[in-house]
Amino acid sequence: MRRADTADLAGSTAVGSLVAFVLLTLVVTGRDGATLFGDAGLSTWSAGHRPAVALALARGVTYTGTGLVPYALVVLAGVVLGRTARERFLRALGCVGCLAAAQAVRYAVMTLVARPRPPVAEWATHASGWSFPSGHTTTSAVSGGLLVLALQARAPRAGRPLALVVGCWSVLVGLSRVYLGVHWFSDVLGGWLFGLCWLSLTVHLVARFAPPARSSIPALRSRPDALTTEERRDDPHSRRKFPPQPPP
Repeated sequence: MRRADTADLAGSTAVGSLVAFVLLTLVVTGRDGATLFGDAGLSTWSAGHRPAVALALARGVTYTGTGLVPYALVVLAGVVLGRTARERFLRALGCVGCLAAAQAVRYAVMTLVARPRPPVAEWATHASGWSFPSGHTTTSAVSGGLLVLALQARAPRAGRPLALVVGCWSVLVGLSRVYLGVHWFSDVLGGWLFGLCWLSLTVHLVARFAPPARSSIPALRSRPDALTTEERRDDPHSRRKFPPQPPP
C-alpha cells in the first residue's frame, strides 16, 4: 500500500475511533459514572465464576498489562522497524515516547471523567485510581498494537504467528480487568477505542510526515551507476556515451 493510501486509511480510522470514544465518554459522564449496557451483568457473572485456576491465570495476565512488559514490547517494535543500530535505537525511543504519551493523555482523561470503580467487594486483585478508561487496557492495546504494526511492516508472513499472540494478549488483558472485578466492561471498551485512535493517529502522522526509510544494504541504495541503460540514455547529464542503435 502506498504511503498516501496508508495515511488516508489511518486518518479515517483515527477520526472514527475518536468519535466513538468521545460519544462513549459523554454517555459515561452524562450518567454520572453509572453502569452502561452489559456492565452489571458481566460483573455479576465474573464474580460468580472464579475457580482457582482461572483466577490465577487472570491475575497473571493482568499483571503483564502494565509496568515492564508493555515497554519491553514497544522497544522490540522499534528494533523490528530499524535496519541499522542507529535506526533501531531511534525507533525504539520513538515507540517508548508514543506509549508514554498515550498513558499521559489517558490519565488526564481518566482524571477529568472521574468514574468510580465497581464495588470493592467484587475485586479479586489490587487496583487504584478512577475507572474510565481502563489503564491496563489502554497500555496493552497501544504496546501490543505497535508491535503488531512493526511485524506487519517488516515481516508480514513470518511475523504473523507472533502478531496473533500479541493481539490476543492485548484483548485478554482488557477482559481480565472485567473478570477480576476492578473495571466495568465499558471502561475496557473505552480503553480499546482510545488505543485504536492513538495507534491510527500515529500511523497517519508517520506515513504523512516521516521521511522514507533508506535501505542499509549497499546493493539497494540509490547510486548514479545503478541506472538502467534506458535511463542513462534518457538522462541529458549522463557522461557515458552510447553508440547509436542500428535500424531493425
